[in-house]
Amino acid sequence: SFCLSTTLSLALDFSKFDDPSFSHVWSSASQGLSSLEMGFIPLQMLLALLAVAIESRQRIGYVKAPVFFPSLQKLRLTVEFITDDLIGSISTALPLLTHLDLQDSPIMEPESATATDLTDAGLQQINPKGKLKHLSLIRSQEFIYTSFRHVNDLGILLMSEKCSNLESICLGGFSRVTDTGFRAIIHSCPGLHKLKVTNGSHLTDLVFHDIVATSLCLTHVSLRWCTLLTDVGIERLSFNKDLNVLDLKDCKSLGDEAVRALSCLPRLRKLVLDGTVITNQAMEYLGAGVCPLASLSLRGCYKLTNDCIPLLLAGSVKESLHALDLSRIPSLTDDAIMVIVRARTPLTELRLRENPEIGDASVKALASMQFEGVTCGSTLQLLDLYDCGGITLLAMKWFKKPLFPRLRWLGLKGSLNRIMVDALVLTRPFLRLACGGEELGTPYRDTSGEWCRHEDDDSEDLEPWQLDGEPVSDAETTNEE
Repeated sequence: SFCLSTTLSLALDFSKFDDPSFSHVWSSASQGLSSLEMGFIPLQMLLALLAVAIESRQRIGYVKAPVFFPSLQKLRLTVEFITDDLIGSISTALPLLTHLDLQDSPIMEPESATATDLTDAGLQQINPKGKLKHLSLIRSQEFIYTSFRHVNDLGILLMSEKCSNLESICLGGFSRVTDTGFRAIIHSCPGLHKLKVTNGSHLTDLVFHDIVATSLCLTHVSLRWCTLLTDVGIERLSFNKDLNVLDLKDCKSLGDEAVRALSCLPRLRKLVLDGTVITNQAMEYLGAGVCPLASLSLRGCYKLTNDCIPLLLAGSVKESLHALDLSRIPSLTDDAIMVIVRARTPLTELRLRENPEIGDASVKALASMQFEGVTCGSTLQLLDLYDCGGITLLAMKWFKKPLFPRLRWLGLKGSLNRIMVDALVLTRPFLRLACGGEELGTPYRDTSGEWCRHEDDDSEDLEPWQLDGEPVSDAETTNEE
């Protein structure tokens, strides 16, 4: 119940609960509540709630009244603006926080620096008790192209001095922060394991120039849309031999030499190279390397051709790979899919969306794919063929039972015959069919801090990073058949 829970997640739009007593309702929350996740909440409503929480703490000792959130350690929420006032109120009202995850989604630029935006002064108020281990501050660009324009290196430097115990940090939209600020975090937080920077427009190779001289043991790194980062920086980063997950989506200056360095990482299990300028040579490096890759995304790597597939699957990768994204690669044809089928790679997720040369032959081949002596595309749980130019109504027969017995997500283009599509859904009630171009699973939602938000302190699990697939039991497969 609400009164007894230690963890509470409310994916609601709290702007619909405009009630003067909203803040005081929370006095009935469990005194043992340690984790609170809320959907969107208007800034003024949140500040009012925090003000009541601060007041309840100040009354301790001479007025017998409930204390709001006395045990809260983890807070995650979204507001319209992250401001200095908000940071200050959270730091005062919730002094025991170890996890703080804030995201905003402005619909207009802040009117002034102090009233409606985050500044260097606000960053100094973070973590007054030094207990924070996980920090995420994300400015979403869902509605407009915007950033934390009033934060620069000085703010990050001052914040990092108080955050030496951080184990993970996610920063999104800090457009005025340069290598100086990012290096301060790396050098001030010796226990840092997870680093995420999104839209780091001034982040360059210098951030990792002397990383080998630090005691850092980075396991999860995401540097999406850091367009100034080159192969040299990734070569330096690869000195972290414990790297488990690396996301370099739309780092448009990265090429084959970066992948050569990464191919030597013995624990790298997830690699995202979307939108980079790698060629088939990069796939040869991965195929001959030592990475036990479970998930590889090459979406939009337009220089790749069919020849990249046999190069990639030439080594041990063909045994470890479970999720592969080959979407938006114009020269990819059915021949490449034939290679995957013949290699018997145990894929559970395959994305091929928006490839003009992928057609019915690929579906037929995947449907007859064998693994460990079992036929009928037995391992695939997710197949995305949205807007593949060669897919016709003839492909529909290959999705009928008993083919693809474990398939749970299927993406097709909406122009296919709707009657046949609806009939397929009726005969396969466990299948989630998407015909409008929506992404299957959850890997491409605009939640820039997602892995910071859902992590277990002691977990080495890949689930927050991998595609959101439900495990399919043999019993469930039998039921469908």
